[in-house]
Amino acid sequence: MTTARRSFMKNTAAAALAAALPSLNFAQVPAAAARSSFAPQSGGWRTFEVTTRVDIPKPEGVSRVWLPVPSVNSDYQQSLESSFSSNGTGKFMQDGQEGAKMLYVEFAAGEAHPFIELSSRVQTKNRSVDWSHKTASAEDADTLRYYTRPTRLIPTDGIVRKTALAATQGARTDVEKARKIYDWVVTNTYREPKVRGCGEGDIKTMLETGNLGGKCADLNAVFVGLCRSVGLPARDVYGVRLAPSAFGYKELSGNPASLKGAQHCRSEVYLKGYGWVAMDPADVAKVMRQETADWIKNTTHPVVAPVNQALFGGWEGNWMAYNTAHDVALPNSKGEKLGFLMYPVGENAAGRFDSYAPDDFKYQITAREIKA
Repeated sequence: MTTARRSFMKNTAAAALAAALPSLNFAQVPAAAARSSFAPQSGGWRTFEVTTRVDIPKPEGVSRVWLPVPSVNSDYQQSLESSFSSNGTGKFMQDGQEGAKMLYVEFAAGEAHPFIELSSRVQTKNRSVDWSHKTASAEDADTLRYYTRPTRLIPTDGIVRKTALAATQGARTDVEKARKIYDWVVTNTYREPKVRGCGEGDIKTMLETGNLGGKCADLNAVFVGLCRSVGLPARDVYGVRLAPSAFGYKELSGNPASLKGAQHCRSEVYLKGYGWVAMDPADVAKVMRQETADWIKNTTHPVVAPVNQALFGGWEGNWMAYNTAHDVALPNSKGEKLGFLMYPVGENAAGRFDSYAPDDFKYQITAREIKA
């Protein structure tokens, strides 16, 4: 991150401006998908059926596949039934530590065309915190402690804590600390389109090297790690975008006919009086870098300002959460633990497949909204 870029991006707090912005229409965006002020509000439930199809084109010995299954039940998502078909032997399982649900399927060495088709139904809704009212019930103390712990890729000491202490200097309340960390992430990190998949989330390396470019699993992990290091319970939430944004933002949308590459990590922080609050500084960075032809480098820009305001305390319900798990041990796997489980994972006698290459691994994800 250069000094020039930091000085160019200093003004990040634009709540008052964003709240007053009129609807926007841009010639470079098709009329049917024109951007409007991004302001998701809590409302009714939407129901989706999400289908994941995996084929292994070149099996070698025994093959194994693990598919994430939605396992979040909260005020913004209800994970309903899941079922599957396959010519392998499969069963639903859980990661032993974090409870992330998955479908595990094993194929015999002689199976010529291994396949799995997983179908899951979920209900989702928008989130938007009401900052004028503290109504949330208290969270279990053990749960809050759990979400301040370090993980393999998200330490809470050393440079992580040093960075967080500097970022939160002068903040007294939980909300003030969270806001300062959110603004620090938006100001100092940036979306790097060349990063594969959603990134790795190795925040210690990012901070030590000063290479603060990444994608959602990197940038939201920075937010989570900085929060945890100063005592704010926080967690990544791993999932996939299912449908277009109701506000016309192409980079905040999913194409339900083909969700390859639509995986997206969000985050939450626990704030006294408000409970678990939605956050997504990584999507602010995505809009800044990719929503228009030019890289927008300030959050007061009319395309960015509504997103920067709304994603501190809210997110749009066109997305499905899988889990909040870190350091995931896959049952019966010969490979190492995963930093997170958000993609299909497979192995055969030659080793683990590349989950970031869906055309080589041959998986497809689609979604269908079920209207009442």
